Amino acid sequence: MVSPEVALEALLARQENELLERQQQLADARTEVSRFIDDYNAAHQDLRGSAIERLNGLEEIRLRIEGLTRKCESELLAFAAGGPQSEASRLASQPLTQDLALRGVAMRSVYLESVHNDPATVEHLRWLHSHGDEVRTTASLPCRMLVFDRVHAVVPTDPDDSAAGALVVNGRGVIVALCELFERVWANAIPFADGRPQHRERSDGELTPQEKAVVRLLGEGLTDEVVARKLGVSVRTGRRITAELMSRLGARSRFQAGLRAAQLGWVDEAEAV
Repeated sequence: MVSPEVALEALLARQENELLERQQQLADARTEVSRFIDDYNAAHQDLRGSAIERLNGLEEIRLRIEGLTRKCESELLAFAAGGPQSEASRLASQPLTQDLALRGVAMRSVYLESVHNDPATVEHLRWLHSHGDEVRTTASLPCRMLVFDRVHAVVPTDPDDSAAGALVVNGRGVIVALCELFERVWANAIPFADGRPQHRERSDGELTPQEKAVVRLLGEGLTDEVVARKLGVSVRTGRRITAELMSRLGARSRFQAGLRAAQLGWVDEAEAV
């Protein structure tokens, strides 16, 4: 039989241990709350320091981009979505590129690989390359984007209609996210070389970057029109690519095509945009 003294000491010991555990839990909770408050204050401060400026119409967008380009000191990052570039766009960009090159600003641009089908755009990319713009191409891009000195960014209000308007944004959180997106796309893009499409080594049956993009975009439930726009090709060409891809995969539906491509390991998640 256990004596009352031993039993009480054991009970007190358990209660002391429970109290110590609760005190530790309370201390941990206080630490987490303090960390949360610090993170909130930092995020709130970043939000207060951010600004969004809305631009309406192509002329207003071009004037603002010209102003930001003139003030750009070290680096310009660009997504040139939309496929072949219009003559007006090409002519407008050349004086700005010359100015950046003369001032030693580092330039990196990503275009859609479909631009190789347009001789005028290919010649324009050659010109950009000769003036210090590192140019790469990729199968698809999320939208047009310009990032100046990792401080200001210009993005469209509607990713599918860049002429509808644009936003000039800053704030560390937003800019860091956009720069990370750029670096991810840049790492998987193909360097532009003398206007000839470049291709990485592929195993037998592996999808091309454009076909991978089609599988991913279809898997997102996008229409033929939107898929074609993101590839920078005509709707007819986009539908032909989709039909050939489904035939190659032996798929009867878009969902089945995406599933079979994933099962075969042809779609690398790291390449998704």
